[in-house]
Amino acid sequence: MVFELRAAGEGAGVLARVADQLGVHREALRTWVRQAEVDGGKRPGTSTSDAQRITELERENRELRRANEILKAASAYFARELDPRLPR
Repeated sequence: MVFELRAAGEGAGVLARVADQLGVHREALRTWVRQAEVDGGKRPGTSTSDAQRITELERENRELRRANEILKAASAYFARELDPRLPR
């Protein structure tokens, strides 16, 4: 609705009117409009799909680091168990 009214030439107070019509807070609508502009390539920023992908990659990175630490600890444990020269 906001984009349609802006395209029709109405600029001042569009967000406030639409927010009142929809029954949402003005700042919430403003945030949604900004994100829609970012997703549409009209405004610089991180798109929704990019943000989701970054979150997934960060989660995967944490899991891999944790698995790596477990494997390092296990290999050190078994190295001590198998090599009689190393202290226990």
